[in-house]
Amino acid sequence: MFHCLIIGGGVSGVSCALVLGSAKNKPYMSDKKIGLITHQKASMLHDAVFNNAYGIKPGTLGTDLLKNTLIDLQLQYPHITQIENERVLSIIKQDRHFLVTTTQNIYESEVVVVAINSSNPFTISGCLTPYVVPHKKSLPAKNRLQLENNDHLVFENIYVAGTLAGHRSQLAIAAGSGAAVATDILTLWNNGIETHAHDSLRKK
Repeated sequence: MFHCLIIGGGVSGVSCALVLGSAKNKPYMSDKKIGLITHQKASMLHDAVFNNAYGIKPGTLGTDLLKNTLIDLQLQYPHITQIENERVLSIIKQDRHFLVTTTQNIYESEVVVVAINSSNPFTISGCLTPYVVPHKKSLPAKNRLQLENNDHLVFENIYVAGTLAGHRSQLAIAAGSGAAVATDILTLWNNGIETHAHDSLRKK
């Protein structure tokens, strides 16, 4: 049983995992088990080169960013389980948790974050199907999709991040979207009291 399972190892998914991982020393995080399913769809970053993304060296390739951020996540926050080479087939709501079925396993999680890209088709069956709609900020000719949501919340305990949340395809937006979802989950786990996670030289 995971407390939070993130689907998608791209910008928004890893950003979400990094923020959740960095909160590991908060009292309400002591028992939290977090997982990241790193493969779902081919990332839009595979063909990308970044010259206009804040904090990223100009000329950085998307393929290098995808690889290195997962390595950084493993080194910084090894308590987050990275699940490789599995693709999610369905998400089913069951009582107060979700059953996430992949090509190899079935996982249980109290909270699910769907952080895959907005390309068509949406291949995860189950409880999310009624929320799949045309992307509201993409050109109709691109045939992109999104999940209906209210500030990233699809319905209780299931979140969407990145372009699938209805955001435009820009790295900084996707990263911010994943981080925003993480802080909402931290707040949920902190009994609804607003919280976030960041490091500071003054704390050392």
